[in-house]
Amino acid sequence: MASVINFSPGPAALPREVMQQAQNEFLDWRGTGMSVMEVSHRSAEFIELAAQSEADLRELMAIPDNYRVLFLQGGATLQFCAVPLNLASPEQTADYVITGSWGKKAKSEGERFVQINVAADAADSSYTTVPDPQSWQLSEGATYLHLTPNETIGGVEMHEIPNVSDAPVVADMSSTLLSRPVDVSRFGVIYAGAQKNVGQAGLTLVIVRDDLLGHASQQTPGITNYKVMADKDSMWNTPPTYAWYMASLVFRWLKEQGGLQVISDRNDVKAAKLYAAIDGSGFYSNPVDVRYRSRMNIPFTLQDAALDAVFLQESKEAGLVNLKGHRSVGGMRASIYNAIPEQGVDALTAFMANFENRHG
Repeated sequence: MASVINFSPGPAALPREVMQQAQNEFLDWRGTGMSVMEVSHRSAEFIELAAQSEADLRELMAIPDNYRVLFLQGGATLQFCAVPLNLASPEQTADYVITGSWGKKAKSEGERFVQINVAADAADSSYTTVPDPQSWQLSEGATYLHLTPNETIGGVEMHEIPNVSDAPVVADMSSTLLSRPVDVSRFGVIYAGAQKNVGQAGLTLVIVRDDLLGHASQQTPGITNYKVMADKDSMWNTPPTYAWYMASLVFRWLKEQGGLQVISDRNDVKAAKLYAAIDGSGFYSNPVDVRYRSRMNIPFTLQDAALDAVFLQESKEAGLVNLKGHRSVGGMRASIYNAIPEQGVDALTAFMANFENRHG
C-alpha cells in the first residue's frame, strides 16, 4: 500500500515509529500472550503502564506536584460541561473568551450549568483574530476564565496567555497540547482530546490544580467529577485502555525526540515554510491575523474557489490527503501536528507551487 501524508485535523497522523511499535505488540503485549486491549485495567501490567505514562507526561510538561493528571473519556466536548460542574455553582459567573467554533460550543454547553459572561467575542472579524486582551470585559469574582488557545477550524492561536484575570484559567488545549512547552502553573485546568498530538480518539487528558478538586455539585455525575476520578487514578470506571496505551507510546516517542522544546522548534520551521508558501503567492491566501496564526492548523484559500475540487483531487493523487477545509469556512486546511515531518510540508508546498503554475 502506498503511504500518504495525512493532514487531517483529527483523528490525526500518528508517528510512524509509534504505529510500528503498536503493530509489533498488538498480539502479545509485554509477554502476556494478549493484546493490550484484552488486558484488564486492574492488572499489574496495565497499572504499571498507567503510572509510567503519567510520569512521562509530567516530565514532558514539567507538571507541578500540586496538579492531578486524569486520563478520561468523552472527548474535549464532555469537558464543556465537566468544567462548570466541577468549578462553579449555577448562580456563579464564569468568563468566556470566544475566538472560534470550539469556544462557541464550550460557551453554549457551559451556560446550561453556570452564568456565563462573554468577556470577548471575535465574531466581528469572522474569527480571524483574538480581541485585544485589554478590551476583555471580565467579571469581578468570576469563578474561572475559559479560553481556547488554538481554534482548530479557523486556525487562530493565542501564543501567550494574557495575565488579565485573577480567576483560574481553564484552557481547551486539544490542538496545542504537546506541540510546545506550556507553563502549566498559569492554568487551573487544561483539557485536551487526544486525537491531535497525544494519540488516538477516545482519550481525553485533564490536568487540574489540587485546590480546584472537591467543589463539584452534588448532581455531578461521577464520570465528570474530577475528584472522583483523581481519587481512583482515572479508574472509577473502565478507562479507554488501548487509547491510553497509544498515548503512552507517544509520550515515550516525544522523550526520544528530545522533548517539547525540540518538537516546538520543528513545528516553528514547518509552519514558517507553509505560511511562506502561502504569503509568497498571489494564488493562495490565509485570512488569519498574522499575530495569531496557528502553528498546528493552517487554513488557506485559492484565488478561484472553482479550483478547490481540482486541488483536492490532484493533491490526493499526489499522496497529500485530508486537506479539505472545514465545511463552515471552506477552502483548504493543513493540520501539521507533531507527527507530520518537515518533508511532508515540503511535499505540500512543492505541490502548491506546481498547481499554481498550472492553474494560476
